[in-house]
Amino acid sequence: MKRNPSDDRFPPQIKYIISNEACERFSFYGMRSILTLYIAKTLGMGPSSASEIVHLFVFGVYFTPLFGAWLSDRILGRYKTILYISLFYCLGHGVLAMADVVTSIESKKWLLYAGLALISIGGGGIKPCVSAFVGDQFQSKQSHLLEKAYGLFYWSINFGSFFSFLVIPRIAKDSGYGWAFGVPGIFMALATLMFWMGRKHYRHVPMVRDSGGGFWEMLWHALTHLRARKPGRGFWSSCEGTFTAEEVEGARAATRVAGVFSLIPFFWALYDQNSTTWVLQGDKMVPYVISQSVMTLPVVGEILRFMIGDTIGAEQMQSMNALFVMILVPVFTLVLYPLTEKIGTRVTTLRRMGTGMFLTAVSFLMIAVIEQQVSGGQKLSVLWQTVPYLVLTAGEVLVSNTGLEFAFREAPSAMRSTLMSFWLLTVAVGNLAISKVFALNVKARLPGGGEVLYLSGTGLFNLCAVMLFVVGIAFVFVARRYTYRVEPSETRH
Repeated sequence: MKRNPSDDRFPPQIKYIISNEACERFSFYGMRSILTLYIAKTLGMGPSSASEIVHLFVFGVYFTPLFGAWLSDRILGRYKTILYISLFYCLGHGVLAMADVVTSIESKKWLLYAGLALISIGGGGIKPCVSAFVGDQFQSKQSHLLEKAYGLFYWSINFGSFFSFLVIPRIAKDSGYGWAFGVPGIFMALATLMFWMGRKHYRHVPMVRDSGGGFWEMLWHALTHLRARKPGRGFWSSCEGTFTAEEVEGARAATRVAGVFSLIPFFWALYDQNSTTWVLQGDKMVPYVISQSVMTLPVVGEILRFMIGDTIGAEQMQSMNALFVMILVPVFTLVLYPLTEKIGTRVTTLRRMGTGMFLTAVSFLMIAVIEQQVSGGQKLSVLWQTVPYLVLTAGEVLVSNTGLEFAFREAPSAMRSTLMSFWLLTVAVGNLAISKVFALNVKARLPGGGEVLYLSGTGLFNLCAVMLFVVGIAFVFVARRYTYRVEPSETRH
Protein backbone atom coordinates (compact mmCIF):
# COMPACT_ATOMS: atom_id res chain seq x y z
CA MET A 1 0.00 0.00 0.00
CA LYS A 2 1.37 3.39 -1.02
CA ARG A 3 2.15 5.72 1.89
CA ASN A 4 0.50 9.13 1.91
CA PRO A 5 3.21 11.87 1.79
CA SER A 6 1.46 13.66 4.67
CA ASP A 7 2.20 10.65 6.89
CA ASP A 8 5.89 11.60 6.80
CA ARG A 9 5.36 15.25 7.72
CA PHE A 10 4.76 16.83 11.11
CA PRO A 11 1.15 17.93 11.66
CA PRO A 12 1.10 21.70 10.93
CA GLN A 13 -0.21 22.51 14.41
CA ILE A 14 3.01 21.24 16.01
CA LYS A 15 4.67 24.59 15.29
CA TYR A 16 2.26 26.31 17.69
CA ILE A 17 3.07 23.91 20.53
CA ILE A 18 6.85 24.00 19.97
CA SER A 19 6.81 27.82 19.83
CA ASN A 20 4.71 27.90 22.98
CA GLU A 21 7.18 25.63 24.78
CA ALA A 22 10.25 27.65 23.77
CA CYS A 23 8.67 30.91 24.96
CA GLU A 24 7.33 29.35 28.16
CA ARG A 25 10.73 27.92 29.06
CA PHE A 26 12.35 31.29 28.30
CA SER A 27 9.91 32.91 30.72
CA PHE A 28 10.38 30.31 33.47
CA TYR A 29 14.16 30.00 33.41
CA GLY A 30 14.61 33.71 32.77
CA MET A 31 12.71 34.47 35.96
CA ARG A 32 14.47 31.69 37.85
CA SER A 33 17.93 32.81 36.68
CA ILE A 34 17.79 36.02 38.74
CA LEU A 35 15.73 34.74 41.64
CA THR A 36 18.47 33.63 44.06
CA LEU A 37 20.53 36.84 44.05
CA TYR A 38 17.38 38.98 44.06
CA ILE A 39 16.19 37.32 47.27
CA ALA A 40 19.63 37.13 48.89
CA LYS A 41 20.87 40.64 48.10
CA THR A 42 18.08 42.98 46.97
CA LEU A 43 15.61 41.70 49.57
CA GLY A 44 18.44 41.20 52.08
CA MET A 45 17.31 37.73 53.14
CA GLY A 46 20.73 36.07 52.92
CA PRO A 47 22.04 33.15 50.85
CA SER A 48 20.56 30.27 52.85
CA SER A 49 17.09 31.81 52.98
CA ALA A 50 17.31 32.54 49.26
CA SER A 51 18.25 28.93 48.54
CA GLU A 52 15.45 27.68 50.79
CA ILE A 53 12.82 29.82 49.04
CA VAL A 54 13.97 28.90 45.53
CA HIS A 55 13.96 25.17 46.30
CA LEU A 56 10.51 25.45 47.92
CA PHE A 57 9.35 27.19 44.74
CA VAL A 58 10.74 24.35 42.60
CA PHE A 59 8.98 21.91 44.94
CA GLY A 60 5.71 23.71 44.20
CA VAL A 61 6.32 23.66 40.45
CA TYR A 62 6.83 19.89 40.50
CA PHE A 63 4.09 19.06 43.01
CA THR A 64 1.24 20.91 41.29
CA PRO A 65 1.42 18.66 38.18
CA LEU A 66 -0.68 16.22 40.22
CA PHE A 67 -3.42 18.87 40.19
CA GLY A 68 -2.86 19.67 36.50
CA ALA A 69 -3.05 16.02 35.50
CA TRP A 70 -6.26 15.52 37.52
CA LEU A 71 -7.85 18.65 36.03
CA SER A 72 -6.88 17.59 32.52
CA ASP A 73 -7.97 13.95 32.83
CA ARG A 74 -11.18 14.47 34.77
CA ILE A 75 -12.64 17.91 33.91
CA LEU A 76 -11.18 20.16 31.22
CA GLY A 77 -9.07 18.10 28.84
CA ARG A 78 -5.52 19.02 27.87
CA TYR A 79 -6.16 22.02 25.62
CA LYS A 80 -8.37 23.94 28.07
CA THR A 81 -6.15 23.05 31.02
CA ILE A 82 -3.07 24.43 29.26
CA LEU A 83 -4.86 27.58 28.08
CA TYR A 84 -6.64 28.48 31.31
CA ILE A 85 -3.81 27.68 33.71
CA SER A 86 -1.39 29.65 31.51
CA LEU A 87 -3.34 32.75 32.57
CA PHE A 88 -2.30 32.13 36.19
CA TYR A 89 1.26 31.80 34.88
CA CYS A 90 1.05 35.21 33.16
CA LEU A 91 -0.48 36.78 36.26
CA GLY A 92 2.35 35.44 38.42
CA HIS A 93 4.95 37.05 36.18
CA GLY A 94 2.95 40.28 36.29
CA VAL A 95 2.98 40.27 40.09
CA LEU A 96 6.76 39.75 40.16
CA ALA A 97 7.18 42.56 37.62
CA MET A 98 5.80 45.00 40.20
CA ALA A 99 9.06 44.61 42.17
CA ASP A 100 10.19 48.15 41.34
CA VAL A 101 6.75 49.72 41.82
CA VAL A 102 6.70 49.29 45.60
CA THR A 103 9.46 50.64 47.81
CA SER A 104 9.29 48.78 51.10
CA ILE A 105 11.11 45.47 51.45
CA GLU A 106 8.10 43.86 53.13
CA SER A 107 5.89 44.74 50.16
CA LYS A 108 8.50 43.34 47.76
CA LYS A 109 8.54 40.11 49.78
CA TRP A 110 4.76 39.73 49.60
CA LEU A 111 4.86 40.32 45.83
CA LEU A 112 7.59 37.68 45.60
CA TYR A 113 5.61 35.07 47.51
CA ALA A 114 2.37 35.79 45.61
CA GLY A 115 4.12 35.76 42.22
CA LEU A 116 5.96 32.51 42.91
CA ALA A 117 2.76 30.85 44.16
CA LEU A 118 0.91 31.78 40.95
CA ILE A 119 3.80 30.62 38.76
CA SER A 120 3.93 27.35 40.70
CA ILE A 121 0.27 26.77 39.85
CA GLY A 122 0.75 27.83 36.24
CA GLY A 123 4.08 26.17 35.49
CA GLY A 124 3.25 23.00 37.35
CA GLY A 125 -0.34 22.82 36.17
CA ILE A 126 0.54 22.71 32.48
CA LYS A 127 3.65 20.55 32.88
CA PRO A 128 1.98 17.12 32.60
CA CYS A 129 -0.27 18.30 29.76
CA VAL A 130 1.94 19.95 27.15
CA SER A 131 4.22 17.02 26.30
CA ALA A 132 1.22 14.67 26.15
CA PHE A 133 -0.60 17.18 23.92
CA VAL A 134 2.29 16.92 21.45
CA GLY A 135 1.66 13.18 21.12
CA ASP A 136 -2.08 13.77 20.70
CA GLN A 137 -1.44 15.59 17.41
CA PHE A 138 -0.07 12.51 15.67
CA GLN A 139 -2.29 9.86 14.16
CA SER A 140 -1.32 6.20 14.50
CA LYS A 141 0.09 6.13 10.96
CA GLN A 142 2.44 8.97 11.95
CA SER A 143 3.80 7.27 15.08
CA HIS A 144 7.23 6.91 13.46
CA LEU A 145 7.56 10.71 13.68
CA LEU A 146 7.04 10.88 17.46
CA GLU A 147 10.69 10.38 18.39
CA LYS A 148 11.78 13.28 16.18
CA ALA A 149 8.91 15.43 17.43
CA TYR A 150 9.83 14.92 21.07
CA GLY A 151 13.48 15.49 20.23
CA LEU A 152 12.53 18.87 18.76
CA PHE A 153 10.23 19.54 21.72
CA TYR A 154 12.95 18.97 24.33
CA TRP A 155 15.53 20.79 22.23
CA SER A 156 13.23 23.83 22.18
CA ILE A 157 13.12 23.72 25.99
CA ASN A 158 16.88 24.10 26.23
CA PHE A 159 16.99 26.59 23.36
CA GLY A 160 14.59 28.88 25.21
CA SER A 161 16.30 28.47 28.57
CA PHE A 162 19.78 29.01 27.10
CA PHE A 163 18.96 32.47 25.84
CA SER A 164 16.95 33.42 28.93
CA PHE A 165 19.95 32.72 31.18
CA LEU A 166 22.02 35.09 29.06
CA VAL A 167 19.53 37.89 28.49
CA ILE A 168 17.51 38.32 31.70
CA PRO A 169 20.47 38.88 34.09
CA ARG A 170 21.67 41.61 31.71
CA ILE A 171 18.24 43.29 31.86
CA ALA A 172 18.27 43.10 35.67
CA LYS A 173 21.68 44.76 35.74
CA ASP A 174 20.85 47.55 33.27
CA SER A 175 17.12 48.18 33.79
CA GLY A 176 16.21 46.80 37.21
CA TYR A 177 14.22 43.85 38.44
CA GLY A 178 10.86 45.25 37.33
CA TRP A 179 11.84 44.80 33.69
CA ALA A 180 13.85 41.65 34.41
CA PHE A 181 10.71 39.98 35.78
CA GLY A 182 8.49 41.74 33.25
CA VAL A 183 10.21 40.48 30.09
CA PRO A 184 9.67 36.80 31.05
CA GLY A 185 6.03 37.76 31.64
CA ILE A 186 5.83 39.16 28.11
CA PHE A 187 7.26 35.92 26.74
CA MET A 188 4.74 33.88 28.76
CA ALA A 189 1.91 36.00 27.33
CA LEU A 190 3.38 35.40 23.87
CA ALA A 191 3.54 31.66 24.61
CA THR A 192 -0.13 31.65 25.57
CA LEU A 193 -1.07 33.62 22.45
CA MET A 194 0.85 31.22 20.19
CA PHE A 195 -0.85 28.25 21.78
CA TRP A 196 -4.29 29.85 21.36
CA MET A 197 -3.57 30.61 17.68
CA GLY A 198 -3.47 26.89 16.92
CA ARG A 199 -6.90 26.25 18.44
CA LYS A 200 -8.61 25.47 15.11
CA HIS A 201 -5.98 22.95 14.09
CA TYR A 202 -5.44 20.79 17.20
CA ARG A 203 -6.50 17.17 17.49
CA HIS A 204 -8.32 16.61 20.79
CA VAL A 205 -8.08 13.12 22.21
CA PRO A 206 -11.14 12.33 24.36
CA MET A 207 -10.53 12.46 28.09
CA VAL A 208 -9.84 9.12 29.77
CA ARG A 209 -11.56 10.00 33.00
CA ASP A 210 -10.14 7.03 34.90
CA SER A 211 -6.55 7.71 33.71
CA GLY A 212 -4.20 7.12 36.61
CA GLY A 213 -7.10 6.42 38.97
CA GLY A 214 -6.87 2.65 38.75
CA PHE A 215 -3.60 2.55 40.67
CA TRP A 216 -4.89 4.67 43.55
CA GLU A 217 -8.14 2.71 43.71
CA MET A 218 -6.16 -0.52 43.92
CA LEU A 219 -3.80 0.95 46.51
CA TRP A 220 -6.75 1.93 48.72
CA HIS A 221 -8.23 -1.53 48.30
CA ALA A 222 -4.93 -3.21 49.21
CA LEU A 223 -4.45 -1.02 52.30
CA THR A 224 -7.97 -1.65 53.56
CA HIS A 225 -7.77 -5.40 52.93
CA LEU A 226 -4.37 -6.20 54.39
CA ARG A 227 -5.69 -9.29 56.17
CA ALA A 228 -6.97 -10.65 52.86
CA ARG A 229 -3.45 -10.93 51.41
CA LYS A 230 -2.59 -14.38 50.13
CA PRO A 231 0.44 -16.07 51.73
CA GLY A 232 3.56 -15.61 49.62
CA ARG A 233 1.73 -13.48 47.04
CA GLY A 234 2.76 -10.03 48.31
CA PHE A 235 1.07 -6.70 49.01
CA TRP A 236 -1.20 -6.63 45.94
CA SER A 237 -2.57 -10.16 46.31
CA SER A 238 -5.75 -8.95 48.03
CA CYS A 239 -6.66 -7.19 44.75
CA GLU A 240 -6.72 -10.49 42.84
CA GLY A 241 -10.27 -11.33 41.93
CA THR A 242 -11.52 -7.79 42.47
CA PHE A 243 -9.37 -6.39 39.65
CA THR A 244 -8.15 -8.05 36.47
CA ALA A 245 -4.86 -9.95 36.39
CA GLU A 246 -3.48 -7.32 34.01
CA GLU A 247 -4.37 -4.49 36.41
CA VAL A 248 -2.79 -6.28 39.38
CA GLU A 249 0.40 -6.99 37.43
CA GLY A 250 0.44 -3.35 36.32
CA ALA A 251 0.26 -2.22 39.94
CA ARG A 252 3.13 -4.57 40.83
CA ALA A 253 5.22 -3.15 37.95
CA ALA A 254 4.44 0.42 39.04
CA THR A 255 5.51 -0.41 42.60
CA ARG A 256 8.83 -1.84 41.41
CA VAL A 257 9.54 1.30 39.37
CA ALA A 258 8.50 3.51 42.29
CA GLY A 259 10.98 1.62 44.46
CA VAL A 260 13.77 2.56 42.05
CA PHE A 261 12.52 6.16 41.96
CA SER A 262 12.66 6.39 45.77
CA LEU A 263 16.40 7.14 45.55
CA ILE A 264 16.14 9.76 42.78
CA PRO A 265 15.14 12.71 45.06
CA PHE A 266 18.73 12.74 46.37
CA PHE A 267 19.91 13.46 42.83
CA TRP A 268 17.51 16.38 42.40
CA ALA A 269 18.45 17.77 45.82
CA LEU A 270 21.96 18.27 44.41
CA TYR A 271 21.24 18.98 40.77
CA ASP A 272 18.85 21.90 41.33
CA GLN A 273 21.47 23.70 43.40
CA ASN A 274 22.93 24.91 40.09
CA SER A 275 20.36 27.73 40.39
CA THR A 276 21.08 28.45 44.08
CA THR A 277 24.38 27.56 45.75
CA TRP A 278 26.31 27.49 42.47
CA VAL A 279 25.03 30.98 41.59
CA LEU A 280 25.90 32.24 45.07
CA GLN A 281 29.42 30.86 44.62
CA GLY A 282 29.75 32.46 41.19
CA ASP A 283 28.71 35.80 42.67
CA LYS A 284 31.90 35.71 44.78
CA MET A 285 34.04 35.03 41.72
CA VAL A 286 35.39 37.37 39.04
CA PRO A 287 33.04 37.95 36.05
CA TYR A 288 34.58 36.98 32.74
CA VAL A 289 35.27 39.94 30.48
CA ILE A 290 34.65 39.07 26.84
CA SER A 291 37.65 39.79 24.63
CA GLN A 292 37.56 43.11 22.82
CA SER A 293 38.66 41.35 19.64
CA VAL A 294 35.37 39.42 19.80
CA MET A 295 33.26 42.42 20.80
CA THR A 296 34.51 44.45 17.83
CA LEU A 297 33.41 41.85 15.26
CA PRO A 298 30.73 43.43 13.02
CA VAL A 299 27.79 41.09 13.71
CA VAL A 300 28.88 38.85 16.57
CA GLY A 301 29.97 41.77 18.73
CA GLU A 302 26.66 43.59 18.31
CA ILE A 303 24.67 40.47 19.17
CA LEU A 304 26.75 39.80 22.29
CA ARG A 305 26.56 43.42 23.40
CA PHE A 306 22.80 43.46 22.96
CA MET A 307 22.18 40.12 24.69
CA ILE A 308 24.69 39.85 27.52
CA GLY A 309 26.86 42.96 27.58
CA ASP A 310 30.64 42.61 27.74
CA THR A 311 30.86 40.32 30.79
CA ILE A 312 29.59 36.90 31.85
CA GLY A 313 28.57 36.67 35.49
CA ALA A 314 27.27 34.07 37.93
CA GLU A 315 23.66 34.14 36.76
CA GLN A 316 24.61 33.90 33.10
CA MET A 317 26.80 30.87 33.80
CA GLN A 318 23.57 28.90 34.26
CA SER A 319 23.26 28.96 30.46
CA MET A 320 26.09 26.39 30.39
CA ASN A 321 23.66 23.72 31.53
CA ALA A 322 21.23 24.30 28.66
CA LEU A 323 24.08 24.60 26.15
CA PHE A 324 25.67 21.33 27.27
CA VAL A 325 22.29 19.53 27.20
CA MET A 326 21.83 20.52 23.54
CA ILE A 327 25.31 19.15 22.82
CA LEU A 328 25.37 16.03 25.01
CA VAL A 329 21.95 14.56 24.22
CA PRO A 330 22.77 13.92 20.53
CA VAL A 331 26.36 12.90 21.40
CA PHE A 332 25.18 10.33 23.95
CA THR A 333 22.29 9.07 21.82
CA LEU A 334 24.04 8.91 18.45
CA VAL A 335 27.63 8.16 19.49
CA LEU A 336 28.20 6.97 23.07
CA TYR A 337 25.30 4.53 23.49
CA PRO A 338 25.81 2.81 20.10
CA LEU A 339 29.56 2.65 20.77
CA THR A 340 29.12 0.90 24.12
CA GLU A 341 26.71 -1.53 22.51
CA LYS A 342 29.17 -2.23 19.70
CA ILE A 343 31.96 -3.14 22.12
CA GLY A 344 29.63 -5.53 23.93
CA THR A 345 28.91 -3.51 27.09
CA ARG A 346 25.34 -3.92 28.28
CA VAL A 347 24.46 -0.38 29.37
CA THR A 348 20.93 -0.72 30.68
CA THR A 349 18.83 2.26 31.66
CA LEU A 350 19.49 1.70 35.38
CA ARG A 351 23.26 1.52 34.82
CA ARG A 352 23.11 4.84 33.02
CA MET A 353 21.17 6.38 35.89
CA GLY A 354 23.64 5.07 38.46
CA THR A 355 26.54 6.49 36.45
CA GLY A 356 24.72 9.83 36.30
CA MET A 357 24.47 9.93 40.09
CA PHE A 358 28.21 9.37 40.50
CA LEU A 359 28.99 12.07 37.93
CA THR A 360 26.74 14.53 39.77
CA ALA A 361 28.59 13.77 43.03
CA VAL A 362 31.91 14.39 41.24
CA SER A 363 30.66 17.78 40.02
CA PHE A 364 30.02 18.78 43.64
CA LEU A 365 33.51 17.74 44.65
CA MET A 366 34.77 20.06 41.90
CA ILE A 367 32.57 22.90 43.17
CA ALA A 368 33.85 22.24 46.71
CA VAL A 369 37.46 22.68 45.51
CA ILE A 370 36.53 25.97 43.82
CA GLU A 371 34.74 27.12 46.97
CA GLN A 372 37.81 26.36 49.07
CA GLN A 373 39.97 28.49 46.78
CA VAL A 374 37.48 31.37 46.70
CA SER A 375 37.00 31.29 50.48
CA GLY A 376 40.79 31.39 50.83
CA GLY A 377 40.90 34.73 49.03
CA GLN A 378 41.81 33.67 45.49
CA LYS A 379 40.26 35.73 42.68
CA LEU A 380 39.04 33.02 40.35
CA SER A 381 37.21 33.66 37.09
CA VAL A 382 33.60 32.48 37.04
CA LEU A 383 34.55 30.38 34.00
CA TRP A 384 36.15 27.90 36.42
CA GLN A 385 32.60 26.62 36.92
CA THR A 386 32.45 25.46 33.29
CA VAL A 387 33.90 21.99 33.94
CA PRO A 388 31.62 21.26 36.93
CA TYR A 389 28.66 22.39 34.80
CA LEU A 390 29.73 19.97 32.06
CA VAL A 391 29.99 17.05 34.51
CA LEU A 392 26.69 18.00 36.19
CA THR A 393 24.92 18.15 32.83
CA ALA A 394 26.30 14.75 31.82
CA GLY A 395 24.83 13.42 35.06
CA GLU A 396 21.50 15.09 34.31
CA VAL A 397 21.28 13.57 30.82
CA LEU A 398 22.06 10.10 32.20
CA VAL A 399 19.58 10.35 35.08
CA SER A 400 16.75 12.58 33.86
CA ASN A 401 16.40 11.60 30.21
CA THR A 402 17.04 7.93 30.97
CA GLY A 403 14.66 7.94 33.93
CA LEU A 404 11.79 9.07 31.74
CA GLU A 405 12.65 6.36 29.21
CA PHE A 406 12.83 3.76 32.00
CA ALA A 407 9.41 4.77 33.37
CA PHE A 408 7.83 4.72 29.91
CA ARG A 409 9.24 1.30 29.00
CA GLU A 410 8.64 -0.40 32.33
CA ALA A 411 5.14 0.86 33.06
CA PRO A 412 2.12 -0.86 31.52
CA SER A 413 0.23 1.56 29.27
CA ALA A 414 -2.55 1.99 31.85
CA MET A 415 0.00 3.00 34.50
CA ARG A 416 2.14 5.42 32.48
CA SER A 417 0.39 8.56 33.72
CA THR A 418 0.85 7.36 37.29
CA LEU A 419 4.55 6.62 36.78
CA MET A 420 5.14 10.00 35.15
CA SER A 421 3.56 11.70 38.16
CA PHE A 422 5.87 9.63 40.41
CA TRP A 423 8.85 10.91 38.39
CA LEU A 424 7.79 14.55 38.82
CA LEU A 425 7.33 13.90 42.53
CA THR A 426 10.99 12.85 42.83
CA VAL A 427 11.93 16.40 41.76
CA ALA A 428 9.46 17.89 44.22
CA VAL A 429 10.61 15.75 47.16
CA GLY A 430 14.30 16.40 46.43
CA ASN A 431 13.80 20.16 46.42
CA LEU A 432 11.62 20.09 49.52
CA ALA A 433 14.28 18.11 51.37
CA ILE A 434 17.19 20.39 50.41
CA SER A 435 15.13 23.48 51.28
CA LYS A 436 14.78 22.14 54.82
CA VAL A 437 18.53 21.47 54.95
CA PHE A 438 19.19 25.14 54.16
CA ALA A 439 16.64 26.22 56.77
CA LEU A 440 18.25 24.06 59.46
CA ASN A 441 21.77 25.13 58.46
CA VAL A 442 21.18 28.70 59.66
CA LYS A 443 22.43 29.06 63.24
CA ALA A 444 21.63 32.77 63.55
CA ARG A 445 20.53 35.66 61.35
CA LEU A 446 22.37 38.96 61.48
CA PRO A 447 21.05 42.46 60.74
CA GLY A 448 21.31 43.36 57.06
CA GLY A 449 20.83 39.84 55.74
CA GLY A 450 23.92 38.17 57.20
CA GLU A 451 23.81 34.60 58.47
CA VAL A 452 25.80 32.38 60.81
CA LEU A 453 25.81 28.84 59.40
CA TYR A 454 26.48 25.50 61.02
CA LEU A 455 28.16 24.26 57.85
CA SER A 456 30.18 26.42 55.43
CA GLY A 457 29.90 26.30 51.64
CA THR A 458 32.85 23.92 51.22
CA GLY A 459 31.61 21.60 53.95
CA LEU A 460 28.08 21.62 52.53
CA PHE A 461 29.29 20.80 49.01
CA ASN A 462 31.45 17.94 50.30
CA LEU A 463 28.59 16.61 52.41
CA CYS A 464 26.28 16.65 49.37
CA ALA A 465 28.87 14.82 47.27
CA VAL A 466 29.42 12.12 49.90
CA MET A 467 25.68 11.71 50.38
CA LEU A 468 25.09 11.14 46.66
CA PHE A 469 28.05 8.73 46.43
CA VAL A 470 26.41 6.65 49.19
CA VAL A 471 23.01 6.86 47.48
CA GLY A 472 24.65 5.94 44.17
CA ILE A 473 26.10 2.80 45.73
CA ALA A 474 22.67 1.92 47.14
CA PHE A 475 21.18 2.53 43.68
CA VAL A 476 23.65 0.05 42.18
CA PHE A 477 22.39 -2.66 44.54
CA VAL A 478 18.76 -1.78 43.77
CA ALA A 479 19.48 -1.87 40.03
CA ARG A 480 21.15 -5.28 40.29
CA ARG A 481 18.13 -6.74 42.06
CA TYR A 482 15.57 -5.15 39.74
CA THR A 483 13.69 -7.49 37.40
CA TYR A 484 13.01 -5.76 34.10
CA ARG A 485 9.54 -5.97 32.66
CA VAL A 486 11.16 -5.22 29.29
CA GLU A 487 14.43 -7.11 28.84
CA PRO A 488 17.61 -4.96 29.24
CA SER A 489 18.68 -5.65 25.65
CA GLU A 490 15.50 -3.92 24.51
CA THR A 491 16.21 -0.80 26.57
CA ARG A 492 19.50 -0.04 24.87
CA HIS A 493 19.93 2.43 22.03
